[in-house]
Amino acid sequence: MTKNELSKKISFTLIASLLVAVALNNFLIPAAVFSSGVNGLAQLVSSLLARFTNLQIQTGWWILLFNLPIGWLGWFKIGRGFTLFSILTAALTSLLSVGLPIHALSANPLMNAIIGGVLTGIGVGYALKYGFSTGGMDIVAFALAKTTGKSIGTLMMAINALIVVIAGFTISWSSALYTIISIYCMSRVIDSINTSQQKVTVMIVTQRSTALIKAIHERLIRGITILPARGAYTQKDSNVLMIVITRYELYDIEQAVKTVDPAAFVNILNTTQVLGEFLDEDRKSQLAETPKSSV
Repeated sequence: MTKNELSKKISFTLIASLLVAVALNNFLIPAAVFSSGVNGLAQLVSSLLARFTNLQIQTGWWILLFNLPIGWLGWFKIGRGFTLFSILTAALTSLLSVGLPIHALSANPLMNAIIGGVLTGIGVGYALKYGFSTGGMDIVAFALAKTTGKSIGTLMMAINALIVVIAGFTISWSSALYTIISIYCMSRVIDSINTSQQKVTVMIVTQRSTALIKAIHERLIRGITILPARGAYTQKDSNVLMIVITRYELYDIEQAVKTVDPAAFVNILNTTQVLGEFLDEDRKSQLAETPKSSV
C-alpha cells in the first residue's frame, strides 16, 4: 500500500467516524431513534440501562466494548487489512460519540430519523468504497455468511429486525417505526455509494498488460483472462484483461491501474451470477501461503 493510499484510507476513516458520531449524538440518540447493527444495539443497551437501573453509560463505550470481540473474529475469519481499518473506525466512532455533546439539532423525530440515516449511510458507504467498514455487524455478517452460506443481506436484515422489535417492546413503537425509516434511508445511501459484496467484471484495455498483471497480483489473488485486442481507430495492438472481483476489491484494481497505466481504458460491469470457482477469503489465504512453484 502506497503512502497516498494509506493517507486516503486514514482520511476516510476519520470522515466516516465523524459522520456516524454526529448522526448518533445530534440526530438519533436525542430522538430515541436507533441505528443499525452494533451501534443500534449499543444505543438499546445504554437506553435500557438508563431506564431500568438509572445506570448512565454512554452509547460510545458500548460501541467500543461490542467491537472488541468482533474485531478478534474478523482478524481471523475475514482479513487483517479490512478488519484493522474497520475496528479503527469503530474505535474512533466510539471516542467521538463520547467526546461530542449529545444535542438535538431538530425537534422533529422524522427529520432526525432521515438525516441520521443519511449521515450514517454516507459514512458507511465511503468506508466500504475504500475497502473497510465501520465495524460491528458488517464483520459478524461476513463471518456468518461464510459459515452458514446465507447471504449477508439476509443476516443484516435479521439483526436489524431484532433491534426494531426490541425497541418497540421496550421503548415505544413510535421509536421502532422511526428506526425503520432511518435504517431504510441509510441502506439507500449506502447502495448509491457502494454495493457490498456485489460481484463486478472489470475489463481493462492496456498496452502494459504484463506490468499491470504483476501490480494486480501484488494486491489481489484473482484469476485474470488475457484477450488480444486491436484498436479500430489507432490500429495498435493491445490486450484486454478480464477480471471478476467483489466491490471490496475494486479500489485495489483502480489503484493498480492508476499506478501502472493511467491511460488504460477500464470498463466495470455488474455481474449477476458466477459459475465455477470464485475464491473466498479462506481459499485466497491458502493460496497466499502456498509457494508459487507448488501451485
